[in-house]
Amino acid sequence: MHVLNTCMRAALAGGALAATVLVASPAAHADNPHAGKGPAASQSMAEIASTLPKISAADVLTLARSQVGISENAAGGGTKFQQWYMSSPRARETLARDGGTLKGYLNAAWCDMFVSWVGDQLGIGPVMGSDAYTVEHARWFADHGRWGQTPKPGAVVFFNWNGSKDIDDIVHVGFVVKDNGDGTIQTIEGNTGDGGAVETRTRPTSQVVGYGYPMYPADASTTASA
Repeated sequence: MHVLNTCMRAALAGGALAATVLVASPAAHADNPHAGKGPAASQSMAEIASTLPKISAADVLTLARSQVGISENAAGGGTKFQQWYMSSPRARETLARDGGTLKGYLNAAWCDMFVSWVGDQLGIGPVMGSDAYTVEHARWFADHGRWGQTPKPGAVVFFNWNGSKDIDDIVHVGFVVKDNGDGTIQTIEGNTGDGGAVETRTRPTSQVVGYGYPMYPADASTTASA
């Protein structure tokens, strides 16, 4: 599946978002880490991180990089990331939010499922967030004070190809590997390219809506940066 379709496919994964949402966000994903996988309202991200495995941004990027080359089938599905998401409790929460059917996630846009899978595999889902809908995942970071405009290794980067800085216009997501220092960043993304695969990409920062900063347990003493 081409990257331009990633978000819309995830929004349609379980069924249908409102038509007005689909028109306004023709490439947006379908899930929200507010419930289940995110910190409780009474707990800070740092408090949650202190209870999790001591995973660092480097660990996240190592796992993400090891998945490069995995691709979807002709129907836009068949990846372990979609299969994992469909089997997770989170999928039922997002179906309640977005509507549709559980089976729909099997062929839905999976760039955010890939990000969520990495967090789950390393045991840090509560500070990575878990979603299939990029817009809601970005809002989760913002709601927890972990949203900003500085590219950092291990940050979750959210895109809009037309340069919008509005969270509602987000169409794609991946991980920041590094800031190239020339107006571009290196990333690892799922569901990208013409074949719909995990790839390492170089993206202009002009296409970045913003960055979500997981509170990595290995660095839980640090503060959020914007």
